[in-house]
Amino acid sequence: MANIDTINKDFADLFEQGKELLSNGSSDCMNKTREKAFVQFQELGVPTRVNENYKYTNLIPAFDHPYNVNLRYMEVDVDLNDIFQCDVPELDTNMVLLTNGWFYGNNKVLTELPEGVIVCGVQEAAQKYPDIFNAHYGKYAKPEEDGIVALNTALAKDGLFIYVPKGVVIDKPIQVVNLLRSDRDLMATQRNLFVIEENAQAKIIVCDHTLTHHKYLSNSVTEVNVAPNAVFDLYTLQNQHLNSVILNSIFIRQDKHSNVLTNTISLYGGTIRNNHHVLLDGEHCENNTFGMYLMDNKQHVDNFTSIDHSKPNCLSNEHFKGVMDGEATAAFAGRIYVRRDAQKTLAYQSNNNLLLSDDAQINTKPQLIIDADDVKCSHGATVGQMDEDALFYLRARGIDEKEARQMLMFAFAHEIIEKIRVEPLKDRIDALVDTRLRGEISKCNTCALACKN
Repeated sequence: MANIDTINKDFADLFEQGKELLSNGSSDCMNKTREKAFVQFQELGVPTRVNENYKYTNLIPAFDHPYNVNLRYMEVDVDLNDIFQCDVPELDTNMVLLTNGWFYGNNKVLTELPEGVIVCGVQEAAQKYPDIFNAHYGKYAKPEEDGIVALNTALAKDGLFIYVPKGVVIDKPIQVVNLLRSDRDLMATQRNLFVIEENAQAKIIVCDHTLTHHKYLSNSVTEVNVAPNAVFDLYTLQNQHLNSVILNSIFIRQDKHSNVLTNTISLYGGTIRNNHHVLLDGEHCENNTFGMYLMDNKQHVDNFTSIDHSKPNCLSNEHFKGVMDGEATAAFAGRIYVRRDAQKTLAYQSNNNLLLSDDAQINTKPQLIIDADDVKCSHGATVGQMDEDALFYLRARGIDEKEARQMLMFAFAHEIIEKIRVEPLKDRIDALVDTRLRGEISKCNTCALACKN
């Protein structure tokens, strides 16, 4: 196995050798941000377990592999609009496809979007809408604090750009389908930017899928700016095969009186690391950060959250739940920071875990850092096994043990699912979770390509 110095040097060589490809087609804003991030990556490198924030996730095996790295758009030899169908017939969405981190070149035209809404690739947005793009790109992510984010910023060429103008309400959710498809093992780098203007409302559903059995490493960074009085929902469904590594970093800035809900559902994947960063940068913000993970075999999931209360009179509510079986491992680190001027803060954090086997493991670390004195904050974590009293209660009413256990697990997980504010999506995820808890593999899509797990 290569050591971390070798891995970091390989990426440095890749950047230097690929400079022309990286700069070609990118705007001056992207390239200036890229150069700065590369310097920061050289200082930080890929994080190891010495880094406290990555203490429970060893990324060296994930990066120690000869991936193909796509620094240019890869044409797909089939029309994905034809072969990929969302398996939620009641879910009426505006669907956008991305392939290997790039905006899919043959996306269907979204004719039902309100006037002024922009949905396109990041490269296209940087060229066509420079005033909007330059005002937000690279302003919320923090490459100086995380080598994974720095690497993304240095190598990213494309991704998804969504702009919702002032006062516009998008009634039909935008569904973003991230597809990984290659005839070789692949590392994909994706950069997204969502700008939700004042009094606007939008819901975005992100689905991650693999369409071939090759090894994949996906490094995605999403920046979101939510203006005053705006309402924004972001739902992420991670459902990839065991050869996949998902590195997903989300940075959200909220202005005054904004309302944001995120819900990350990790159903399947080899190694998953989710970074959730929220900055409450205006008074009377409300943020709800939820997540659920269902892991078995030797899967690993790590959720790291940071909720920064920088202004007074804000509310944050954070709740993550996990069900672990087999030799699966998980980690949760939640950090709430209440700054000196953020008086009248309400902040709540909870992490609950259910272990179904003796070999499953969870490391949980909730944290509160409070510099203000007039606040109400709480945090807590639980790790336990099946409630035997509840199990006895169900069995005493004629329910067999297997079904009783299934009912208790589903009730445990449903508390997170019920937070979803899109009813058809909630129903579909309920069904997916029920199937997953029964030990079955289920994808939330039907397509003409077979995918091994």
